[in-house]
Amino acid sequence: MDVYGTLTEAQLRNRLEPEKGLFIAESPKVISVALDVGMEPVSLLCERKHIEGDARSIIERCPDDIPVYTGSRDLLAQLTGYTLTRGVLCAMRRPMPLPPEDVCREAHRIVVLHGVCDTTNVGAIFRSAAALGIDAVLMTRDSCDPLNRRAVRVSMGSVFLVPWTWLDSEDGTSAGTVHKLQDMGFTTAAMALRHDDISISDPKLKATDRLALIMGTEGDGLPEAVIDAADYVVKIPMHHGVDSLNVGNAAAIAFWELADPHPQPLPL
Repeated sequence: MDVYGTLTEAQLRNRLEPEKGLFIAESPKVISVALDVGMEPVSLLCERKHIEGDARSIIERCPDDIPVYTGSRDLLAQLTGYTLTRGVLCAMRRPMPLPPEDVCREAHRIVVLHGVCDTTNVGAIFRSAAALGIDAVLMTRDSCDPLNRRAVRVSMGSVFLVPWTWLDSEDGTSAGTVHKLQDMGFTTAAMALRHDDISISDPKLKATDRLALIMGTEGDGLPEAVIDAADYVVKIPMHHGVDSLNVGNAAAIAFWELADPHPQPLPL
């Protein structure tokens, strides 16, 4: 029961022993998506009334030997610290991350989240990425964990549909992450405003075979070192003196504009 009540998100990740890491999926729809792609359930927590209701199909899909914890709505809210969405939580085994080279081997359009730490934005970006043809998502280590409970819920399970992993630079610098992308064969486009920027509608971006869009943190945007190292600096033209958008909104626009014209489904 500790997984639902007392363990923090950092403890669930279990960085010291990654093979023992867990995450929590919330709501029957999200849990179903996770099960569909082969995520391993460890236990369930649901309101008592949902055992024969919203949780029934989930329970039937899980192994018979996993525990199902239950209680009243008020009791579970007291235990978890929040009101359950549709009354069902599922603790699942955290998959081991793959190297970026493996995740991106066949990719033509990827997004790199550099220091994006808001769980709602990360979940929204994954949902847009799944819907609009992005092949993979790479995250710098100072970004929010995509398997954070809230990020998973906001994404509506899309974190299980788009391949993703962590991106580390060889030299530990911000510019090094861009150089690694370039070494992997990607043309890099930093989403930022600068004197040498180009419009997101520029034809050469659409024509690029392998493109990595780099999105920055909600407040300060991308570090100058990342912008300097990128092949292009790209802006979304705006009106009425507005100079920025929420990173989740900007990502959706960029994905739509620069989607691969000939997408190929990637294996999960």
